[in-house]
Amino acid sequence: MKLVGLTGGAGSGKSTVAGMLRELGAVVVDADEATHAVYEPGTPGFDAVVREFGSEFVSDGRIDRGKLGQLVFNDEDARKKLNSIVHPLVREWMAQQTAQAAERGAEVIVQDVPLLFENSLESLFPTVILAYVPAEVQVERLVTGRGFAPERARSVIAAQMPIEAKRGRAQYVINNSGSRDDTRGQVQAVWRELKA
Repeated sequence: MKLVGLTGGAGSGKSTVAGMLRELGAVVVDADEATHAVYEPGTPGFDAVVREFGSEFVSDGRIDRGKLGQLVFNDEDARKKLNSIVHPLVREWMAQQTAQAAERGAEVIVQDVPLLFENSLESLFPTVILAYVPAEVQVERLVTGRGFAPERARSVIAAQMPIEAKRGRAQYVINNSGSRDDTRGQVQAVWRELKA
């Protein structure tokens, strides 16, 4: 079984690369999915978030992720508190999913971790794949694809390690600034090496 870390930057197309790897046969364990799972009503994560931040961050019985996101994006202390609750739960959830996939005989397990380098997690992965686009393409995609205001897009990107710094730290770099077919060709080439 091969364990692979997949990361990128905001707007770099990490989800596209993850989808292509999944199509080729990888089991993808997604940190964003983990974050949703550990916030579900009735979980320890839900209870801890409500205890820490208050019931005004609950809407229709669920954590209001948009409202909580606004708070932690603008308040460093709140972000640290939220991370101290959520990160251990996310790691545990991902470890469980990875162990279950390994038990089922998965040959390649890809953990999709947005802040892999920022959280110094590269030592957990023998192989790291970076979904890459230049910073100006990141901004453009966040504005056109996700409806961000340009200054918000730039501040989201600025809160992450610069994508150029990540390039030198990954074993494989998928340049996702061309066509979808071009990206698919690169992913297939990496897949062949992973399977070799």
